[in-house]
Amino acid sequence: MSLMTNEALTPRYADILRRHFRPLEPIATGESPVLKRLAGIRAVLFDLYGTLFISASGEVGTARQSACEAALAGSLAALEIPVSGPVGWGAEYLFGVIEASHARSRAAGIDCPEVDIVEIWREVLAELTRRGLLDAPAAEVADLKRLAVEYEARVNPCWPMPHLQECLVQLGELGRVLGIISNAQFYTVELFEALLGRRAEELGFDPELQYYSYAHGRAKPGTALFELAAGTLRRRGIAPGEAIYVGNDMLNDVFPAYKLGFRTALFAGDARSLRLRAADQQLQGISPDLVLTDLSQLLQCIIV
Repeated sequence: MSLMTNEALTPRYADILRRHFRPLEPIATGESPVLKRLAGIRAVLFDLYGTLFISASGEVGTARQSACEAALAGSLAALEIPVSGPVGWGAEYLFGVIEASHARSRAAGIDCPEVDIVEIWREVLAELTRRGLLDAPAAEVADLKRLAVEYEARVNPCWPMPHLQECLVQLGELGRVLGIISNAQFYTVELFEALLGRRAEELGFDPELQYYSYAHGRAKPGTALFELAAGTLRRRGIAPGEAIYVGNDMLNDVFPAYKLGFRTALFAGDARSLRLRAADQQLQGISPDLVLTDLSQLLQCIIV
């Protein structure tokens, strides 16, 4: 009789996320759709949080402090790491470590950096251990990736936007190339399997057109991920003007896509995540080609 490995005993990331997620409904934004037919669109690229998926906290990394404190305690318990005192302040320390990492990267010349969340958690556990709040042997061997997933599942529950699957299926039937450009961590790609039961590629997303900030150390609103996507599209004979980018944030999504020559659609389908940034001077004179309040509206705007 063979013994099960630790890997076999460890829950899959998608399973952890699914266990904590519950149905969510979008909150109306009061925005009116701006729809028109766009000729020549051959590729459609999407943001994830707040666009394809309802995000309870609005987007990755923006949950309320109280929720973060409870999530940290719950995540440590899930990994069976003994604690010897209140650890809620560790959530605030987490944000501080992230900000410090961003500051170091900006000082090194990276204008819109992304963190390695696993290394961030390594620092957090080390500090909690140094202060005598965690059992040192357990903390030292902790599965940091699983800890990150357990925490994210608690602070940022997600759910598919209405008509998401139908939109993807119909875009595929129209022969459109599908891609993703998202501020994300390694667990973000697990949302598809957790909530839709299939990997992104099985839902029609081109494996070479998925750009997640954690994998490149660059985040939106920087243009680095959009530049990579534009290069891939050009190698396939698709100009940026023949692609449309769909996102919920005027600064993080519409602004960099516009700068690279993509057509743009502002997704205004959920008040939790809609970011108009009306006071931002960088956005003066910039408006999206479309404003969508439901993903199904995109189909009627793309001429076959």
